[in-house]
Amino acid sequence: MTLKGNFDKVDVLAIGAHPDDIELSCGGTIAKLTDEGKSVAIVDCTRGESGTRGTPEIRLDEAKKAAEILGVKYRVNLGMEDGNIEVNKKNILEIIKTIRIFRPSAVLFHPPYERHPDHEAVHKLVRTGMFKSGLRKIVTEYNGIQLEPHRIRKMFCYMQSYTFPNNPDFYVDVSSTHEKKMGAIKAYTSQVFVEGVSRTDEPVTRLSRPEFIDELEARALYFGSLIGVKYAEVFSSVEPIGLRSLSVLL
Repeated sequence: MTLKGNFDKVDVLAIGAHPDDIELSCGGTIAKLTDEGKSVAIVDCTRGESGTRGTPEIRLDEAKKAAEILGVKYRVNLGMEDGNIEVNKKNILEIIKTIRIFRPSAVLFHPPYERHPDHEAVHKLVRTGMFKSGLRKIVTEYNGIQLEPHRIRKMFCYMQSYTFPNNPDFYVDVSSTHEKKMGAIKAYTSQVFVEGVSRTDEPVTRLSRPEFIDELEARALYFGSLIGVKYAEVFSSVEPIGLRSLSVLL
């Protein structure tokens, strides 16, 4: 387990395969949660060491800066192998421990069908880890203390490269935090194009093209237009979403 230190319970746990996945997919939602006083922890499963641009050290530093912009309480890295995340006993146990340490009320993570195999693997790890985290006979410890079982039904997948096969289950208005999201994304100067800052002597990738930022902007605008706001992010829910009353929508 690569987690070190003492951690409190958080409201929301956001899990991504690589540093920058969370910012790209649901950075506006994360920023809005922290603006509202909710506690959020971001967990990156790898250091992005197999990425075409940058280095693991650079990406970890960028991730720290992005977390500060988004206002998250914790950001940790599990040190899994980039480009080869396996759904195996060791990695499932890492996720179980992570869930039990942070004890979130909701989890945000990759959808089951995605462009990067690591993203799909993390989806399977979280789904499996969440179920097994609730099993008392699976014993885990952290800092010499046995962790209590923890399982929730609020598991929401954010959209990244591919659109959802069906319509999103809900849209989040991120008009007030879109600029903060873009600032967090642009903290990754090794990965995305930032005029006058990003290196031009490294290979060009999909993310490093100047047009990529425009694509993110266009997607957020489009989703926002569907619910009558300027910018939005979308999610699918693993479990059915229930309302205490219809009045919460009024």
